[in-house]
Amino acid sequence: MPLYNCIEAMRQTGAPGWTRSTPAHKVARMATDRPTLGILLMLGFCVLAPLGDGLAKLATQTMPVVQIVAARFIAQAVILIPLALLAGRDLRMSAGVLWITLVRTLLHVSALAALFVALIYMPLAETLAIVFVQPFLMILLARGVMGEEVGARRLAACGVGFVGTLLVIQPAFAQAGPIALLPLYVAVAFTAFIMLTRRIARAGDPLVLQAMSGAMALPMVLPVLVLGMALDLPAIAPVAPGWSGWWLLLLIGGVGTLAHLLMTWALRFAPSATLAPIQYMELPFTVLIGWLMFRDFPDRLALAGIVVIIGSGLYIVFRERRLSLTPRAVPQARLPVPPRAEGQASPPPKG
Repeated sequence: MPLYNCIEAMRQTGAPGWTRSTPAHKVARMATDRPTLGILLMLGFCVLAPLGDGLAKLATQTMPVVQIVAARFIAQAVILIPLALLAGRDLRMSAGVLWITLVRTLLHVSALAALFVALIYMPLAETLAIVFVQPFLMILLARGVMGEEVGARRLAACGVGFVGTLLVIQPAFAQAGPIALLPLYVAVAFTAFIMLTRRIARAGDPLVLQAMSGAMALPMVLPVLVLGMALDLPAIAPVAPGWSGWWLLLLIGGVGTLAHLLMTWALRFAPSATLAPIQYMELPFTVLIGWLMFRDFPDRLALAGIVVIIGSGLYIVFRERRLSLTPRAVPQARLPVPPRAEGQASPPPKG
């Protein structure tokens, strides 16, 4: 998934190392920043995230998608729950946060399943390039749903980004048919994921949310595997993967979880304004990994669309950064009119 999802989720939940907008926090954060280390960690995320997707595409050749998704969330729970406990975090949630976390997890599970199904039929680079429409959806929803101010330049950049997405979808649709629309669902689902994250911004710890999401996903996917096995449905029935298959499942879960840990650690050492442009390095790495693992390379039209998406996204990132640094005019309070001294003539009335 695009890094914007992770950065926005961490910002909304107040992740460790995230700077709030108060001057005191900014001063304290600047004293502990290590931007080079943060950028290196974020580059690690940009390599590992598409690598995990590439491993999932490889696994779909011999295993059903539900089994791969289950392995992904089992690893997330097994790794993050002990980390949360060692960090002294309380895993308990209020009823309201619990229900929203359940819906978030359902969105995450369905988005990963749709992504992995798309990867069966589509090249890695084209699939993830279409998913990168998600930041543009967030900008449009900020204006249409949340009533936030979005200028004409950013709206125009969103339009250009959608054009780039269409350039990628066109050859993918010709090759895979309606399956090429699944990455659009992934983008929509992750947009809803972020919207729900905003609802529990102050009540949820990011490490606990990720750990509990891993645990909550298991009752959603394991019954599907049991049903597939009971009814002998090849599309959802688990298979015995063999030693190489087990290692592949372990790598998928471990790489995916480690990627998000690298992202969290990166936010400890560098501000989001520094890290946000790095998210678009994920697309070139995706193209490289797709070529190394599957010898897939985007055609000219899809490659042009990827370049347009990167350019539009970077423009929005730098535009947001510039606007955040521009001081806003604060309306001045009207000063009280001093009382007129006794005997002083009143001002003449204005025509």
